[in-house]
Amino acid sequence: MHMTSHFPMSYQLKVPVLGLVSLRFFAKSSRCFSSSTPKTRRLTKQECLIHLQHCKSMKELRQIQSQVFRIGLSQNRDAVNKLLVFCTDPKSGNFHYAERVFSYTEEPSLFLYNLMIRASTKMGDLRRCVSFFVRLREDGLSPDNFTFPFVLKAIGCSKMVLEGKKIHGLIVKTGFEFVSFVRNSLMDMYTEMRDVETLQFLFEENPERDLVCWNVLISGYVRCGKFEDALVIYRRMREESGFKPDEATLVSTLSACAALRNLELGKEIQLYIKSGLEFTVLLSNALLGMYSKCGCLVQARQVFDEMPVKNVITWTSIVSGYVNSGQIDEARELFKRSPVRDVVLWTAMINGYVQFNQIDEALSLFNEMQTRGLKPDGFTVVALLTGCAQLGALEQGRWIHGYIEDHNIRMDAVVGTALIDMYAKCGFIEKSMEIFLKVDERDRSIWTAIICGLALNGQTNKALELFSEMKLAGVKPDDITFIGVLSACNHAHMVDEGRSYFESMRTIYQIEPKLEHYGCLVDLLGRAGKISEAEDIVEKIPNIDNADDLLPLWGSLLGACKIHGNVETSERIAKRLSAKESNNPGILILLANIYAAAERWEDVNRVRRKMKSLGVQKLPGCSSIELNGVVHEFLVGGSSHPEISNIYSLLNDMSRVMFSSEENLRSIKT
Repeated sequence: MHMTSHFPMSYQLKVPVLGLVSLRFFAKSSRCFSSSTPKTRRLTKQECLIHLQHCKSMKELRQIQSQVFRIGLSQNRDAVNKLLVFCTDPKSGNFHYAERVFSYTEEPSLFLYNLMIRASTKMGDLRRCVSFFVRLREDGLSPDNFTFPFVLKAIGCSKMVLEGKKIHGLIVKTGFEFVSFVRNSLMDMYTEMRDVETLQFLFEENPERDLVCWNVLISGYVRCGKFEDALVIYRRMREESGFKPDEATLVSTLSACAALRNLELGKEIQLYIKSGLEFTVLLSNALLGMYSKCGCLVQARQVFDEMPVKNVITWTSIVSGYVNSGQIDEARELFKRSPVRDVVLWTAMINGYVQFNQIDEALSLFNEMQTRGLKPDGFTVVALLTGCAQLGALEQGRWIHGYIEDHNIRMDAVVGTALIDMYAKCGFIEKSMEIFLKVDERDRSIWTAIICGLALNGQTNKALELFSEMKLAGVKPDDITFIGVLSACNHAHMVDEGRSYFESMRTIYQIEPKLEHYGCLVDLLGRAGKISEAEDIVEKIPNIDNADDLLPLWGSLLGACKIHGNVETSERIAKRLSAKESNNPGILILLANIYAAAERWEDVNRVRRKMKSLGVQKLPGCSSIELNGVVHEFLVGGSSHPEISNIYSLLNDMSRVMFSSEENLRSIKT
């Protein structure tokens, strides 16, 4: 019997008869069959099946299989089933051997296909799983409720949207739509594809929701970033269903609480666990993470100290909690105490140093990580690149870029975005463009990074050109993208275009503008001298709970008034701010300057007295320079730098040379 043409080439062998294969392929194993069985006697069918049932290793299986072929059981359904059950076992089997056995089966059953589909999914070979499913259908077999869940998992994780819709239609057609296990797997597939609408539809249309169905929806909302919706479903489950939350329910809900900083519900869940559930490592880690992200380090430390068993996730959560609260030294002490450190924990500590601009310590820890034999991943280098971007440390950023290339770290959208951002903030926008063009999979973040980078470096036309290309590529901009677009319009004084882009946020993309977007528009209009229009916009900004949030916008308008000499509007805004008793140092300083420009000295003195009573001082300016890979920071009037005496001495020498040169030039002219 010849192999069917739809098999991949890797499965097609040239031996047409299975009997010949048994003589060649299994000859070696037949010679080393267990000595407990006499070589002169062939095993019976029943004995072969019993041996297969109790097989312990692949070596033993090969020995038994040689006997299976010798007595003519190569196509016996029971024998082949038991062979593949063992070969597809992830602990003791061998998937490649299973493939070879499967390829010689003349009429593979649905059971065998299900074994191969499940094994492919569990070993992460998702496309091979889908390939087996296609072959199953081509062989005229109908998938069952054991087939669909693994195929749905593979399709979801592979983001095969079209294939997902096709298999959804097949499930409806074959009547498996309301089989709970299949439907829950279908919901999980749409979660992986971030299709929240279909996920919710499947849930609402389900007439018989079990606890797993509720859990899949809650988990799906959390994974898709719909944290508020996740908490709504959690409350619905408590009120509408007769199910009590289990470990899976609570872990997902605590994740949503952590994201929303919903401490009240988090504490409520902790009391629920105490009332009857066991504090497993998984639940305790979820509680610890929730308290850490909410900034409640006392409660987080209490949960941590009470845990009898701690894993690396536990240590990562507590270290991250101290990092996020600014207690970097305590975080480092806990990091040192951790008995096991994976890449995630090292990255959390490195990221902590980056957050507090301690880039040298971050790089030192990065080097120590490598000496201990751990291979940094993309997230590690992204943390370091973020620090370089914050400090403008171009040389260190270049070194990390070289490390990425030398160690074959995949240039995905996350790493590409970090590199683009670093080079752009260091003023090397040409390199940012070079990286952008090299990245094949461009998501929204990488488009946003290059648009914002171009706007930051004054290449406004190119930024807006790429924004148009982004839309043509079918990538939907988000609120951060529009900050870059509006900034580009601001730099180029493109008032009409800025208005148009601002309006398109609501009308085309359904994005509600934030204060940052209003700030860009107000600054654009103010610079163009359209102060009345800008003032009207600030007056009408919706959904402002705290009026102090508008102070930066009023400050921007005051700055525009000063530039354009609009004393009347500046006085009106000044009265508004005075009525609010603003204690914002920047606003007070700007207010005093405007009163001084209008020669209203009594008002100047009043504002300055207020500044003095509040202890308001103008923050000193700060600059930094990178020299030989080290970033040096300087404050105006500061003297903390270890080389400050030599620096001032050199500046004095330079001043004398410059003054002498100027005097010589004057004498030549006269």
